[in-house]
Amino acid sequence: MLLHDTGLIYGRYLRQSLRSRFALLFGVLMPLLYLLFFGPLLTGLPLASRGTGWQVLVPGLLLQLGLFGAAFAGFTVIMENGQGVLERMRVTPVSRLALLLGRVLRDATVFVFQAVLLVLAAVVMGLRAPLAGILIGFAFVALLTVSLGSLSYALALKVRTPQEFGPLVNALTMPSMLLSGLMLPMTLAPTWLDVLSHFVPFRYLVDAVRDAYVGSYATHHMAYGVLVALGFALFAVTVGTRVFRTAGA
Repeated sequence: MLLHDTGLIYGRYLRQSLRSRFALLFGVLMPLLYLLFFGPLLTGLPLASRGTGWQVLVPGLLLQLGLFGAAFAGFTVIMENGQGVLERMRVTPVSRLALLLGRVLRDATVFVFQAVLLVLAAVVMGLRAPLAGILIGFAFVALLTVSLGSLSYALALKVRTPQEFGPLVNALTMPSMLLSGLMLPMTLAPTWLDVLSHFVPFRYLVDAVRDAYVGSYATHHMAYGVLVALGFALFAVTVGTRVFRTAGA
């Protein structure tokens, strides 16, 4: 029943996304602008011991896509709550876990699709990376989306209003972006900043995807990245499910 219920919720929200093709493509606009206007500045710069500037920038942009997109996903729950959609779902026998999983799996599908478009644009501009590394990057985007989407929906059920939700999410995502090394490797930062960045879980995901993009799969960065991504996803889904249950959603 959980799979059936999750499929129903997933299908409902995926159809909504497909009906809004403009929003689907607009979501990839910001990382694409970074790719077009920031990427050429990195060409030829010694950003890492291995790989080109594109192999450093594109993994960061992929995770930036998941970070900002999934973190703000809770706005839809606030809207649905105000329109009574959640109230109507409350009286159905659908699993509370399915109500969450259907949403975050739709989000993961959308952001992986946008990630594919971003990588295709990067290939045109000069990115060269092994296919296995590119696929690993998509997997990390999906896991990050599930994690942050779950926490975003849970937060939206707590704060209730967009005026509270937006600034709070901004206050959490901006430091995370700056400290995780999405744009440039944190190894270029001063020692104190590099040490501080290790307390941000996204740092490990970025390092893992960058290793994958240069064809290095059996590294400590990859091991840490996989463990952090899976652990963070399990924690976030657990928290999100608990909030959905207690909120009566």
